[in-house]
Amino acid sequence: MKKWLPLLLSITLLVVQIIMYRALRHFPEIVERWYSTGIYPYIGRAMRFGLGWIPFSFGDVFYVLVILLAVRWLIVHFKEVVTLSRKRYTQLFVTLNVVLAFFHAAWGLNYYRQPLHKILELESTYTDEELLKVTRQLVYTSNELHKQLQSQDSLAVDFKRSQADLFELAPSGFENLGSVDPSLTYGPNSIKKSLLTLPLTYMGYSGYLNPMTGEAQTNGYINNYKTPVLILHEMSHQLGFAKENEANFIAVIAGMKHVDPYFQYSASIFALRYCLNDLYLKDPEAFELLRPEITPGIFKNYKELDDFWGPYDDNVIEKVSQASYNTYLQANNQPDGMRTYSYVVALLVNYYK
Repeated sequence: MKKWLPLLLSITLLVVQIIMYRALRHFPEIVERWYSTGIYPYIGRAMRFGLGWIPFSFGDVFYVLVILLAVRWLIVHFKEVVTLSRKRYTQLFVTLNVVLAFFHAAWGLNYYRQPLHKILELESTYTDEELLKVTRQLVYTSNELHKQLQSQDSLAVDFKRSQADLFELAPSGFENLGSVDPSLTYGPNSIKKSLLTLPLTYMGYSGYLNPMTGEAQTNGYINNYKTPVLILHEMSHQLGFAKENEANFIAVIAGMKHVDPYFQYSASIFALRYCLNDLYLKDPEAFELLRPEITPGIFKNYKELDDFWGPYDDNVIEKVSQASYNTYLQANNQPDGMRTYSYVVALLVNYYK
């Protein structure tokens, strides 16, 4: 029996960890106070300070090495794994315990913090009239910014800056957000193009946060209206807002408060697209009446992004990846999976109404 004890202990510890993390869903105030606004800001800043100076994605290199070592381990010990070797399964469960614990300690506990509408003291519901009002505001703002950046209303706004330049400019968008919430101050910069941009594109992702290194990664191929708000989105994850919808909302208000009009335009039409989609579903007649008021060049910017993703739509890699990510979201306190992205509309409406 003693020889099986390490394996049994490692399995038991993994089960205990999973139960504990699921239980935290019922204590968001505790997570918010002691982790998300307690120790995590120090962890996040330390990780950004420690790795932000490296010019390439350390996390991507780390992931590749881990995958290669895992494949090597599986090949070398394949026979023992198939024959249920006690020693190899003990190694496997010990590794799973360490990875799971580090993931949650480094960043993952933010999935269990209070909802953003409670943090910012906003309502979580809205009426169709409020949605229409905020959508009209966004139409006006987007039209004015388009006029400022593009002399012809039939043309898209041209985004010519490199991602490297945008990385330098992006943090100033958070400088004015301390008055909204103190936890929104950014600090050390650690934003990088992903070295894995090609597979990332086929998987259908614009970027991601590496929770193990605290680095914000962007899809290096994207160079359109989405780029500034994409960068701000990944930076919002770095600040501890793990849920995609909440990171989208923070990216919008950071972009709207940025001094650079291109960041403002990116954030404005990004938010507008969310609200237009929601308006179309809830009140198609109001949508059709409002649509002619939108500068045609804005739709050209939307089309540029759609055209970028067009060649990669519905490939097998994307389908598997999206299904896996949806499961990941559901496992991390987002029971509706990727559909929870619509929550950003509620945040936008109640913030701007």
